[in-house]
Amino acid sequence: MRAIRRFTVRPVLPEPIAALGELAGNLRWCWDPAAQDVFAEVDPSLWRRTQDPVRLLGEVAPARLDELARDAAFVERLDEARDGLRRYLEDDRWYQREVPDGPRAIAYFSPEFGIAAALPQYSGGLGILAGDHLKAASDLGVPIVGVGLLYRHGYFTQTLSREGWQQESYPVLDPDEMPITALREADGSPATIAIAMPGGPDLRARVWVARVGRVPLLLLDTDVDANPSHYADVTDRLYGGGSEHRLRQELLLGVGGVRALRAFSRITGAREPEVYHTNEGHAGFQGLERIRELTTGDGSGQTMPAFDAALELVRASTVFTTHTPVPAGIDRFERTLISQYFAADGGVLPGVPTDRVLGLGGEDYADGDPSMFNMAVMGFRLGQRANGVSRLHGHVSREMFNGLWPAFDEGEVPIGSITNGVHAPTWVARELRALVAEIGADVDGDPAAFARALGAVPFGRVWGIKRELRSRLVTDARARLRESWTRRGAAPAELGWTDEALSPDVLTIGFARRVPSYKRLTLMLRDPERLKRLLLDPERPIQLVIAGKAHPADEGGKRLIQDLVRFADDPDVRHRIVFLPNYDIGMAQQLYPGCDVWLNNPLRPYEACGTSGMKAALNGGLNLSILDGWWDEWFDGENGWAIPSADGVDDPDKRDDLEAAALYDLVEREIAPRFYDRDADGVPVRWMEMMRHTLESLGPKVLATRMVRDYVAGLYAPASVAARGLEEGGSGAGELAAWKRRVRDGWPAVRVEHVESHGVGEAAEVGAELSVRAYVALGDLDVSDVEVQLLHGRAEGDDRLTSVQSVPLSPADRFEGGRAAYVGGVRLDRAGPFGYTVRVVPRNPHLASTAELGLAALA
Repeated sequence: MRAIRRFTVRPVLPEPIAALGELAGNLRWCWDPAAQDVFAEVDPSLWRRTQDPVRLLGEVAPARLDELARDAAFVERLDEARDGLRRYLEDDRWYQREVPDGPRAIAYFSPEFGIAAALPQYSGGLGILAGDHLKAASDLGVPIVGVGLLYRHGYFTQTLSREGWQQESYPVLDPDEMPITALREADGSPATIAIAMPGGPDLRARVWVARVGRVPLLLLDTDVDANPSHYADVTDRLYGGGSEHRLRQELLLGVGGVRALRAFSRITGAREPEVYHTNEGHAGFQGLERIRELTTGDGSGQTMPAFDAALELVRASTVFTTHTPVPAGIDRFERTLISQYFAADGGVLPGVPTDRVLGLGGEDYADGDPSMFNMAVMGFRLGQRANGVSRLHGHVSREMFNGLWPAFDEGEVPIGSITNGVHAPTWVARELRALVAEIGADVDGDPAAFARALGAVPFGRVWGIKRELRSRLVTDARARLRESWTRRGAAPAELGWTDEALSPDVLTIGFARRVPSYKRLTLMLRDPERLKRLLLDPERPIQLVIAGKAHPADEGGKRLIQDLVRFADDPDVRHRIVFLPNYDIGMAQQLYPGCDVWLNNPLRPYEACGTSGMKAALNGGLNLSILDGWWDEWFDGENGWAIPSADGVDDPDKRDDLEAAALYDLVEREIAPRFYDRDADGVPVRWMEMMRHTLESLGPKVLATRMVRDYVAGLYAPASVAARGLEEGGSGAGELAAWKRRVRDGWPAVRVEHVESHGVGEAAEVGAELSVRAYVALGDLDVSDVEVQLLHGRAEGDDRLTSVQSVPLSPADRFEGGRAAYVGGVRLDRAGPFGYTVRVVPRNPHLASTAELGLAALA
């Protein structure tokens, strides 16, 4: 029978151990060993099973709590852990010491956050990256507040059928059983926000708060009594439903997220954000809500800026990060659906013109589809600063979105890059963290000092730790394997072999990630017989631990999983290759430390960054990867292996065959021999040298603290300066909007009429000075509105310039009719084919890049 009502009964903690509730209420426990040890002591077996303080305290017997309250030693350890948390929350950190004039608060919007297994609100890399971003910001003291959605079913729980087909289930998640609390008004009632919906009642949502160290994370939940069922289901599951369902989710995240921020500031006194970071296009509607706030007013009688001025204020304070290197990964909606939701009467944002909304997301460029509304395009148009998530991904993104700035070459498209990082305290095994602390090494400090400290550690000691971690992974994998086979219908009598699956002394290769086709889960199966030989080599065997989820609607991805599972089910190899269902944070924290090699073989260049290999590297794992994402940037020839990619091969099957063969060759000829080459003490010295170099070369780079510092210096601080500059005097944004309008209107008359050069002939010599005089028509614009540039570089066979550099030319003479002469020059400092041209671009101190307006006049 089923209950007609369900609720959670919270435990009453005896006063001496009330601090357990304080520790459980802040997710810092998931990267704080002291807090974890306290919870483990409450009930070791229950803690191992749950890794969730809220569930632990809800299930432990009251008699055990009373016993702990009388245990003076336990109470002392608990108090020490609580005091450590309080110091962490109160003390000044890097941001307070080093960035005193930085943004007072930064809002970070993401559709998913992977903080801990106890808060299952993530599907894969985007969410884990967002979680690591918040944790690192907390460690650094960066005043970020996260904004996301609370999904009633999370993503999904993955199991396998007897035939190896992925099956999904969606258990109900009770907010009262998760480490979150309801945001409440002064009278104790739950804080809610509302969004107007076309033709119906308002969509309403509660606001929940998760404490991620120093960072509050606001999560919106539509499962409230005031909503009809189709609105209550808006936050049913992550990345579920059809197009309109996704649109409602993204409206809630963007528009509702801003309103939740306002409620949070009003209730708690928290500072309003100065900078808004949109993590992927899903949250792009936050910019439209802020425009609505600025243009429609608050009833105070103050003069509100017009739409264009409000747009400039929003743009200046917005950072947009794109994560996808493929157009299919971008959210797009029919323009008719957007028109319906943003109608002038009865729409989501009354007072915001529908045509302006459509213009911000319109694909009005070459190869665009005018019937579609593109969330990434809106992200770029609403964010003055934008970035990809690795150097290669920045290049790919500039190519993908060059159509928004057609007058500029790819290298000048205003999309930079900040390479992702990972939160070491979350992902590095405790044994390795203790070793690093013992030797006084600081992976987040001076890289040279870190390398010197590592150099003093005996290889034998590190090798012993790695074997212990490998052994722990084997034990965990066997338990998961047995559980999976039981769910698939196997009887206990069939499963004795699982006790011998894998070995703590065999070279262990890990592969775990989402399963879209471009990540090529089954590339390792291109030659099944060769893979079998590698797995079963009598002297140098390998073993593979594999995990990953396919999107519920991705039949192709599910087929890849089934192909892999069927291979792994073969009794000849099932002790050497395993597929572990339901990949999540808990599994990952066992997998990364226990693997010797981390495999990544995407179809280049479709891996935007890919942080799993970073986590493995911090645990002493060596990467074996296609040169894509972050590995393309930081592989140095000695910190792992690069799988050669057949980029020029058009036939996808042939390409897969070539790259799989290269993968097999590396494992057979380089990786396995090095792993099994031992000295008299059984230590693989050459392997350990490579491991140490990996830690030295990658350790300081792959950290989320490095990433967040880069965001602060390169994007957050400049955005706050830009926004403050427009707010000074109250008219800056309006003046900038008027200037842009005037420049756009006058630009058709701007042209380079004639260019003269002096100082060089047909065959110039290195050291010669090239002098240029350019005659430019400006029409109604002034010389202060533009910059005239001498562009020079290497001239290719078709006269195309590469390695382009620019030198501003100076105004020299003014003539009637809006014409002017500009002069300047450049010293020829290297031999080879040389070319140059002259270009006119808009100039204004409030522009973040030359290409911002997309306007240029070339000679």
